Amino acid sequence: MAMIVRSLVVSRWSTRILLQCTGKRRDHTSTAEKFSRLKEGPSLSDFIRRSPETGGAYEASRQENVPYVSPESLRGQRRNVFLEVYGCQMNTNDTEIVWSILKSYDYQRTTNLKDADIVLIMTCAIRVGAEDTVWNRLKHLRLLKRKREADADKPLQIGVLGCMAERLKKQLVEREQSVDIVAGPDAYKDLPRLLSIGQNGQKAINVLLSLDETYADVVPVKLNRKSKTAYVSIMRGCDNMCSYCIVPFTRGKERSRPISSIREEILKLANDGFKEITLLGQNVNSYRDMSNEDSESSTKEATLSVPGFRTVYKTKIGGLRFAELLTDIAETVPEMRIRFTSPHPKDFPTDVLETIAKYPNVCSNLHLPAQSGNTAVLERMRRGYSREAYLSLVKEVRRVIPNVTLSSDFICGFCGETESEFADTISLIKEVGYHAAFLFAYSMREKTTAHRRYSDDIPVDVKQDRLQRMIVAFRTEAELLNRSFVGRTQLILIESFSKRSRIDLAGRNDGNIKVIIPAGPIRASFEAAKDDLRPIGVGDYVAVRIIASNSQILKGEPMYHSTITQFYVTEK
Repeated sequence: MAMIVRSLVVSRWSTRILLQCTGKRRDHTSTAEKFSRLKEGPSLSDFIRRSPETGGAYEASRQENVPYVSPESLRGQRRNVFLEVYGCQMNTNDTEIVWSILKSYDYQRTTNLKDADIVLIMTCAIRVGAEDTVWNRLKHLRLLKRKREADADKPLQIGVLGCMAERLKKQLVEREQSVDIVAGPDAYKDLPRLLSIGQNGQKAINVLLSLDETYADVVPVKLNRKSKTAYVSIMRGCDNMCSYCIVPFTRGKERSRPISSIREEILKLANDGFKEITLLGQNVNSYRDMSNEDSESSTKEATLSVPGFRTVYKTKIGGLRFAELLTDIAETVPEMRIRFTSPHPKDFPTDVLETIAKYPNVCSNLHLPAQSGNTAVLERMRRGYSREAYLSLVKEVRRVIPNVTLSSDFICGFCGETESEFADTISLIKEVGYHAAFLFAYSMREKTTAHRRYSDDIPVDVKQDRLQRMIVAFRTEAELLNRSFVGRTQLILIESFSKRSRIDLAGRNDGNIKVIIPAGPIRASFEAAKDDLRPIGVGDYVAVRIIASNSQILKGEPMYHSTITQFYVTEK
């Protein structure tokens, strides 16, 4: 308060307000007139900027026109940006959004750290280990920055972006003095201004969360132009408030992009030669397009495929839902594979499952994050379902989509987890059987419900032992499931050469399982003559007969080139 009182004396108007507050002067001005004058006065951001208590850091507001930053100074002047990504697929997509914005402001991208004028790190805050990796990286960059200080013509700016920036904004500036820019997940459009301010040695921070920012008007620029697969963000934020999860606090409230903007981006990707997209969001199957042009198009609400699921928030009404988005995209790009992640088990209505089963280009591969196999633990996690409800959903999924492959997330060592509760997780892994799984030991996060209500009381060595047991259980079942593919013909999208050999190629089948095949020419199509051969390249769809498997990959013999439509007509 002392800081604000000192700052209020910058104008006669603010002095008048101060006198009113202290009772030293009476004023008969109408309330409306007072508010009108107040709008003309200095804002809180003006006080913060002038305050020595902030260490000279500039903290952004939502103000668009900033008088002390000229439009010319926002230009990058072809400075080199080095982008480094940690964490999930959403962070990869966010980095492509960041690069699209900076590229439009005359920045250049470099893949060589030595050539960089600016280093931007896209961070993850989901677990302690993810943050520790970034802290260690910043130590290395600090040394690099100090070496550059001797070269006045080659200074180095360092920026931290994403979830860790949102969660640890103060610590990043105070603990790691080398950090110049801190930008949260909803502040990427402000990066040119932050970089301009930070170029003069001032710290620049914008971690304001938004209720409506989806970057629908930004076309991401792909970082890997050789790839034929792409991520497309359809929504941001999360309303689920699972007790262990930091995401609602780092990415804000849930909001969805309009279908029209998603369709436009996907059509551009198809025209650029991409063959597969993954729709991204913290909870993709609770998608709702509430835009004016489409909000009246949905005439009925979705019904859950199985009972026993609930939410901690009020369900949105109206708008176009996830099944309608999937249908729109599947029909718009019939020769492009469509995947999505990450869904929540409570949001699998019947029409979503039926849509996946109907369209051959919507992959029959579902991510069903269980997190635990014990109902009491799931209750403490605020997941909104029991073990029995989850198993009922799995049964319904396999009824509607017989050839489905499943993946999941599991956490061991959550607050208060007993040995018998953990045993239920092992039994669920064995009972369901997953082709892929992301397995983690619990990591307490500040601000979460678990941090407020529970104690992280499971010893580290116990967590690690349980993690190893989960890994063994998963791999045992995955090996059995993958063995069932041997002798079957699968459609593979070729992604790259094998990591182990340049004479082999790697791709994935519809179920998202990696398949290794030998390189070389094969028949140009199913109907082609045996001597009508064509080489296999990245981005090709190839029919492959599976000949071997283990818990992680399949191996196959390539047979002929195909398209999605032709393959499913031929094989069925």
